[in-house]
Formats: sequence, structure tokens, C-alpha cells
Amino acid sequence: MKRLAGLLLGLTLSAAVHAGAQLEEPLADKVRSALAASVADVAPPRPSFESIEDRLAYLRWLGEMSDRLKKRKAEHLIRVEFLETVWYESKRAGLEPALVLGLIQVESGFRKYAISVAGARGYMQVMPFWARTIGNGDASALFHLQSNLRFGCVILRHYLDIEKGDLFMALGRYNGSRGRSEYPNAVFANRKHWLYDDSLPSSAAALKAPSPGS
Repeated sequence: MKRLAGLLLGLTLSAAVHAGAQLEEPLADKVRSALAASVADVAPPRPSFESIEDRLAYLRWLGEMSDRLKKRKAEHLIRVEFLETVWYESKRAGLEPALVLGLIQVESGFRKYAISVAGARGYMQVMPFWARTIGNGDASALFHLQSNLRFGCVILRHYLDIEKGDLFMALGRYNGSRGRSEYPNAVFANRKHWLYDDSLPSSAAALKAPSPGS
């Protein structure tokens, strides 16, 4: 098993990964504690809805995204689990699922075991220092689906807060290329593929997603 894992990691290291590297910056104790609390709960995603219409809208989104992702993830159950987790972690962090999917496409090409030359890991290419700074120190957990998406979404939310809502600058910070246009523009371009306009009336306000740290 360890040999197989090593082979997989070697293959992903040799593959082209667009990711840069989040820079390790000093965090105030209050910020570190808040981020640690935000990543601590990794219970399976269980969304709840106030109305059947909202649940049906979610299921339509899930079906549509599954169709779009089929070429990249052929196995249905794995694809659905991935999308359910993306949706849950995006909403939990107050992010748009289409944005997170676009970021994942740029960062890892939807490869679970992708590793950048800088050492960033998994779908959202999270740097191992985050596991030490706000996690339990186990960087291998960054290859776990929900852990990786949890860290990635919490980190992007953190950068967005630092940049006072400026998504362009937050994405640059996420990639370690703050102020440059290549990476944010690539994410914005890929985001368009994952946008979904549902015809039935439904609002994000009706969704009872947990708040970060809950």
C-alpha cells in the first residue's frame, strides 16, 4: 500500500500543476484560533433546506455539475461525493461553488493527489504549513477530500477578508502571486464553466448552511 501511494505521489509530482504557493505569513493569535476552529469540524456534509424547492434546486445543480464533470471523474459515486463536498464547504465559507470549482480546475485539474513543485497538496493545492499552523500537524490529511476542501475554502475566505472583499487580490494571495493578473484571470475564466442558473426561485438566504467553525 505504501509503495502504491508513493507511486501515485510520484506520478502527480511529474504532472503539470498550475498552483503557486500560499506564503506563510504571521497570524495574530485571535486569527489563528478562529481559523483553527474553522477547520476543526470535518463532519460529513449534511445540508438542510427550508423548503422542498430549495432542495430540488440543489439536486438539479448536483445533476448538472455531475454531467459537466463526467469526463474528469468517470465514477458516479466519487463524482457526486466530490460535488456534494465542494458545495457544502463553499457555502460554509461563504464562497460561490462555481468559483471554488474554477479554482480547483486551475490548481489541480481535479486531481486528488496533485502536488506542486512548491509542495502544495490536493484538489485546492494547500501548503503543508497550514496543517501545522491551524490544523493538527498531519499534512497527509490534505489528501483527504473534505479536509483539503475545508482548508482551501477557509484559507480563501481568510484571504478575501484580509483583502476586504477584493477577490482579484485574494486569489493572487492564494496563489502566492498577489497583484499579478495571470492566476486570478485563469480562475475567473474557468469559473464560467461551472456557473449554473436555475429557473426556479431560490435564494442563498433560504439555505441553512453552517457558519465557519460550527
